[in-house]
Amino acid sequence: MPERVANGSTEGVSDVGEVLVGADELSRRVRELGEEISRDYAGRPLLLIGVLKGAVFFLSDLMRYIDIPVEVDFMAVASYGSATDSSGVVRILKDLDTPIEGRDVLIVEDIVDSGLTLQYLLRNLGSRNPSTLEVCALLTKPERRKVSLPTKYVGFEIPDRFVIGYGLDYAERHRNLPFVAVLER
Repeated sequence: MPERVANGSTEGVSDVGEVLVGADELSRRVRELGEEISRDYAGRPLLLIGVLKGAVFFLSDLMRYIDIPVEVDFMAVASYGSATDSSGVVRILKDLDTPIEGRDVLIVEDIVDSGLTLQYLLRNLGSRNPSTLEVCALLTKPERRKVSLPTKYVGFEIPDRFVIGYGLDYAERHRNLPFVAVLER
């Protein structure tokens, strides 16, 4: 990646717009979330479920700040709709490898937009009888929400803009940016 992007500047990168959440802000907030999760689940092992592909960066950083025993598993889902808008019709591409019945489970999401995909995941995973099932989302867009969802841990609320970076992509590009920025089209 060019140094201009690695150091947080978007100069010379044509489709990377305004930075909404800088690398330092991300690091600070992810640490705070990890500490909060550690307190809330003290004395209990926790299963983190990362939603592929976008949550990989967030999940990797988050679990470094959690000081209780954690396990990690992943799900991959596809929601039908346009490239920038979910319809809420979801298909599981990769299911969990680990049974979750009777376990404390935390879904780790990159972004909650309409909430339709997350609503599906909560219903699906809830039917598997975990002891607890909560959500940790790096970003939320309250203006776009179509369904009310319990999101216990939230990194940042952002405006209704299409964002990239820190795991979020557009056509599989820009996941590796160390910040969250608006996609310029």
